[in-house]
Amino acid sequence: MNSEYVVRQLNKQASAEYAEKMQGYFKTGQGQYGHGDVFWGLRMPVLRDAVKQFHALALEHTLSLLVSEVHELRLFALLLLVKQYQTGPPASKKRIFDSYLAHTTYINNWDLVDCSAHLIVGPQLQSQARDTLYQLAQSSLLWERRIAIMATLHFIRAKDYQDTLQLGAVLLNDPHDLIHKAVGWMLREVGNRNKPIEEAFLKTHYKVMPRTMLRYAIEKFPENERQAYLKGRI
Repeated sequence: MNSEYVVRQLNKQASAEYAEKMQGYFKTGQGQYGHGDVFWGLRMPVLRDAVKQFHALALEHTLSLLVSEVHELRLFALLLLVKQYQTGPPASKKRIFDSYLAHTTYINNWDLVDCSAHLIVGPQLQSQARDTLYQLAQSSLLWERRIAIMATLHFIRAKDYQDTLQLGAVLLNDPHDLIHKAVGWMLREVGNRNKPIEEAFLKTHYKVMPRTMLRYAIEKFPENERQAYLKGRI
């Protein structure tokens, strides 16, 4: 079993019609964040079935798929890395974590980040210093900044909110809408578990937060509270 074999098997299930839809959905046009990305039209169930089939693929072959120009091959590689991380021994987890951070250039769309950061980066940093997240948050690479905040979903699920809040403050002035959405989403996840903690952050920052970030953060608030935040009347 090698990467070439996996590519041949996945290519058999490609759909040109679905690929065209995905190119529009993932903003691959000139000047858009996914410009130039290539799609084969592989649906998520196909990729998840392939993860089960090829779960024992060697790391070197998985990484060769991660550097592919084809979006779904990179997505498959990340789904496979998540599976191998979750089932592997500590030494294997460390290799996967290190490889993930060494290949962030190829983790270059929101779905690629969102399916993997909180399942590899978050768990690896659970019981150690989290300086890596703050380095990523200062990166010039959009996707590294998104990895930083999305990785904290792992901590949020453990009711550990500090890094989400600190990174949220770091990213308040980020220029990209995809970061505004991610930060707002993670703040909402905090609020789902502990609304007073989210509200304390919002009351400090809501007047200077990007509008998209604020809207995502307060999405589940009662309508009267949402309007109060949006109108600056808290």
